Amino acid sequence: MNLGVIGYGARIAHVIEELKKQHPSAAITAIVDLKKEKLKETYESLRRDDIRFFESAEDMLAAGKLDGILIGTRCSLHTEMALKVLPSGLPLYLEKPVSTTMQDLRRLKEGYAASNSQVVVSFPLRVTSLVKIVKEIVDSGKIGTIEHVQAVNNVPYGNVYFQNWYRDEAETGGLFLQKATHDFDYIQYVIGQRPTVISAMKSKQIFKGTKPAGLKCVDCEDNDTCLESPLVKKDMPPSWEYCCFAEDTGNEDSGSALIEYESGMHVSYSQNFFARRGAGTRGARFLGYKGTVEFDFMTGKVKVYMHHTPLVETYEFTASEGHFGGDSTLVRNFGDVILGKTDSISTLDDGMLSALLCLKAKQSAETRTFQTIDWE
Repeated sequence: MNLGVIGYGARIAHVIEELKKQHPSAAITAIVDLKKEKLKETYESLRRDDIRFFESAEDMLAAGKLDGILIGTRCSLHTEMALKVLPSGLPLYLEKPVSTTMQDLRRLKEGYAASNSQVVVSFPLRVTSLVKIVKEIVDSGKIGTIEHVQAVNNVPYGNVYFQNWYRDEAETGGLFLQKATHDFDYIQYVIGQRPTVISAMKSKQIFKGTKPAGLKCVDCEDNDTCLESPLVKKDMPPSWEYCCFAEDTGNEDSGSALIEYESGMHVSYSQNFFARRGAGTRGARFLGYKGTVEFDFMTGKVKVYMHHTPLVETYEFTASEGHFGGDSTLVRNFGDVILGKTDSISTLDDGMLSALLCLKAKQSAETRTFQTIDWE
């Protein structure tokens, strides 16, 4: 299973390691990345002589001899690189978000319609053990049809979006596209309805300030007292080096959305990036007339509350690496798609719908208007 990689970053490196566990025949044989020598220093596995490095995606695809492609570039290039791969017909693993602008999303939709590539989008949350059992409970009818969803994501490591390259909104497209895209997708997967209208709001209350643009923590006069400084936070990754109270931090530090679906029911969703430690949580409540099912990725628990009897069911999962097993399930599916055994369980249609919701949420927040979700 000869694989090519466009953009060999930390996230895609993790995906590849999971893929090799699920499909031992998988081997990276071609890479497009500007940092060829640095990659070889960082990843010992890339020092093999049989790995070819190319200057461009076009050169790699023209060289042939590949069975699948993985795209792990920075977010703003996901669409551009996908459009280069799709005409080849090769199976594609595409990191989220699939697009960061509405223009790119339209281009991607057109390119996908003209291709026959199978695409697996990096949405591991939809295939985690927790979400799958929630979907089973919902589909069983046990709690009735879902008439309301309350979802939350309080990110305890949120400063990565202000002290790392993620602070550049031109690259990320904002934090609806960075985080909510996962949550919108698993909600969509569970309830199986089309969204029709979205209204959203975002705010920047904490990670803002007057420190000079480009300031690094190591050069700041307050680095011995600042609660976000690596001198205070001893376990902070070295790549989180920029001041999050500077003029150029970018990104909102909280956001919320209301989404109406075709049946008339609605979802409320809220995300926060300055909650820490035990305040971190990620999950949702799905409410039907007969009962409610809720789950939290942080605790690994699913609970079912029946509304008309004193019955509460609890399912507890042991935490595993990679999104409660979602990563391994997703890459196993990608390998099986390459082998012709199955179809994608996280399609580009899924990725584009989630990106559309996020882009419309951003537009709604910036214009203070309701936005229609018109897929066509």
